Amino acid sequence: MTGAARRAAVLGHPIAHSLSPVLHRAAYAALGLDGWRYDAIDTPLERLPEVVAAVDQQWAGLSVTMPLKTAILAHLHHVEPLAELLGVVNTVLVQPGEPVSLVGANTDVAGILAALRESQRPLDGPAVVVGGGATAASALAALAQVGQTEATVQVRSPARAGATVRAAHRMGLAPRVAALGTAERAVASWREAGIVVVTLPPGAGDAFADALRDAGAEAGGVLLDCAYDPRPTPLGRAWGDRGGTVVPGERMLLHQAAEQVRLMTGHPAPLDAMDRALHAALGTASKEPGGR
Repeated sequence: MTGAARRAAVLGHPIAHSLSPVLHRAAYAALGLDGWRYDAIDTPLERLPEVVAAVDQQWAGLSVTMPLKTAILAHLHHVEPLAELLGVVNTVLVQPGEPVSLVGANTDVAGILAALRESQRPLDGPAVVVGGGATAASALAALAQVGQTEATVQVRSPARAGATVRAAHRMGLAPRVAALGTAERAVASWREAGIVVVTLPPGAGDAFADALRDAGAEAGGVLLDCAYDPRPTPLGRAWGDRGGTVVPGERMLLHQAAEQVRLMTGHPAPLDAMDRALHAALGTASKEPGGR
């Protein structure tokens, strides 16, 4: 299979660290899509209109990362229902026409859901989401899809969590917003949780790892730390050391990218090939999808 030449790219700022090109290029190679190309385009907010305006018939889609997951909405012709409910788009599909039509979608929810299910643990009990941005909104939607009706959202500034709270309500989930406060106070509530999803930037969870170690208490639930560099993160290691189940952040990255590949190419994503490429890039051993 060769296929017509098509383009896709990930947009964000900064973007040099992104592993999306690794995942999508591995998928194209495995699918035999020799004419397909995937790039990383550094796109600060002020450049977004210019970059989107350049999208034409050659393009299949865009992956969208921070800080653009809400800003991209203003540049789309249509938004799929889930992404519209959340107000968060991480995927743009390019539909043919003159001019092309841009359709916004959200695959972060599917990525978080698939990653959590890899834990092979019941996804019940109290739920905690740490952080109040776009990924937190997607995490709350994933929790709603596994049957959660309530969740605690821990944020540094509760006054700035309004959009995330409104998105959760639209998904049928009642969030309780709590100030993140000290790391010691935050992790004290995690120990009673069945699911903890941490959506903080890389390195921001390190203080919580120290607090977990100092507390000395056992952790019984499932932790998804959406950060994945380094691997394992200090937080993931500390949670595992306390007896909890850890879902590494790269599992979310893998599964959300697989759904993007399916939507952009029309082919089932070659998850094994993408998984091997991801772990090669991270310098870690690959594992079978669905494993622990």
